[in-house]
Amino acid sequence: MSNNNLLNLSPNSFIPLLILPFLYWAFNSPKKTNLTFYVHDYLTGHDTSAVTVAGKDGPTTSVLHFGTLVAVDDPVTEKPDPKSKQIGRAQGMYVNSQLDGKGLHLVFSVIFTDGEYKGSTLEIQGADLFAMEEREFSVVSGTGYFRFVKGYGIMTTEMLDIPNLRAVLKLHVTVKHY
Repeated sequence: MSNNNLLNLSPNSFIPLLILPFLYWAFNSPKKTNLTFYVHDYLTGHDTSAVTVAGKDGPTTSVLHFGTLVAVDDPVTEKPDPKSKQIGRAQGMYVNSQLDGKGLHLVFSVIFTDGEYKGSTLEIQGADLFAMEEREFSVVSGTGYFRFVKGYGIMTTEMLDIPNLRAVLKLHVTVKHY
């Protein structure tokens, strides 16, 4: 093609070139998913799902003391009732990382074992200043349905039994993914 032919292209010849980026953006934009589920964190009882593994006084240290590390494998359910449908497990750890003992740092995976997201995971990380009514945390990664996820969540305490170290946490999660 000569230089003269390139200069003689009609303006309509460029329309497909302008439309292609728009189509790419329209069909590759991230999906937004909102989830609400409940994590049952029990350090005592017949259904214990969390154990202290290290602390100032060894594994007998209370989770309410600075420096205590707890490993968790907590049930995740659709409703706050422990007998409601279990849809996964929250597996990971948290450490009491606040000098006055009133704040945790969470690092755990929500592993979906049933329901729409079965086989997928969300990776959660962040501070849990449990004296606050609402706490915000990060969703930093995921697998399966949640590949390339990024997002955040709001955690509230549905039930707290400090003498028996038992809690039910409500997590409302908003993520964007492809």
